[in-house]
Amino acid sequence: MKVSYHGHSVVKVEVNGKTILFDPFITGNSLTDLVASEVRAEVILLTHGHNDHVGDTVSIAKRNDSLVIGPVELTDFLSRKGLKVHPMSVGGAYQFEFGRVKLTQAIHGSSYEENNQIIYTGMPSGILLTIQGKTIYHAGDTALFSDMKLIGEQNDIDLAFLPIGDNFTMGPVDALLAAKWLRAKKIVPIHYNTFPVIKQDPDEFVAQLESGVGQVLHAGDFIEL
Repeated sequence: MKVSYHGHSVVKVEVNGKTILFDPFITGNSLTDLVASEVRAEVILLTHGHNDHVGDTVSIAKRNDSLVIGPVELTDFLSRKGLKVHPMSVGGAYQFEFGRVKLTQAIHGSSYEENNQIIYTGMPSGILLTIQGKTIYHAGDTALFSDMKLIGEQNDIDLAFLPIGDNFTMGPVDALLAAKWLRAKKIVPIHYNTFPVIKQDPDEFVAQLESGVGQVLHAGDFIEL
């Protein structure tokens, strides 16, 4: 299984000939190496409805006939745009053909801006994706919350993607505590440096994690699970 990072919160999982894409904010993302019109994805996983996470979901999903999975209010909104969706809610899990998806709590907001209107898109979430006995945790946009201890106790997490940008999400200090609670074998920082207000040093963050746990991935870099 190949898991790659593509700037901001974009993560791609390639396994069994399928591509699973998290939060495909590509157009307008100065840190990505991807081109939206060239991206292939059978499945798109969305943590919440903010424009910098929904990103190019509509165009990618229409071109690829992708299945879009996420919070129910968000997927209902996207279904009205003609997308194939599977709605879920925080705390729920579902066994798909490609693997198991569970939505976790995230402390954040969730709305989509379109035509100068703000559209409510439900509760934000994190996502636990389990495939071939390996579990990936994408925390989405979130503050630190104590139930991360339970997530770490109840799941054997192989790889966790944690926001460190501060201002809108956890900053590095809180993300270090999150990493301790989650007990993931590997931690990768996300959601930083895309905008001036979330400027951070990922190498400094990783250096403060336990030896061998943290890894900075630049756009296009990957980890094999």
